[in-house]
Amino acid sequence: MNAEITLAGTDFVQRFSATRRGARLARRLAVQQLDAWGVAYGSRLSDDVAVVVAELAANAVLHGHVTGRDFELRVTPEADGFRVEVSDARGERRPELCAGGPGAESEHGLRLVEALAAEWGVAERIVGKTVWARVTPGTP
Repeated sequence: MNAEITLAGTDFVQRFSATRRGARLARRLAVQQLDAWGVAYGSRLSDDVAVVVAELAANAVLHGHVTGRDFELRVTPEADGFRVEVSDARGERRPELCAGGPGAESEHGLRLVEALAAEWGVAERIVGKTVWARVTPGTP
């Protein structure tokens, strides 16, 4: 795993190993960075960003994994919240909202992202894709 943290302007950018451990670390470091930016740990906005990062990172690990490739997390402060981006190497595997019902044990991640984010989407890359979400304090 690349342990170098890059702050490009006001962005937090970090690459993580495409493992469950890497996904957990992405969530923890994102929350730590939010706290450094003045968003208190345990606040609703911090918790919402943490869930979005956790879900997008987990999807990158589960569905976007390519052997030998990391995933990248970028958190960018915006005037009304934060933009969270997770990039992986599998462009052909696009995220989809699943119709999982009450008995489904998995595949609720994007439903959580949809509920917590003001908007979300997918952007193409030369290699892979970026799944992004905007999280704002007033998102219901």
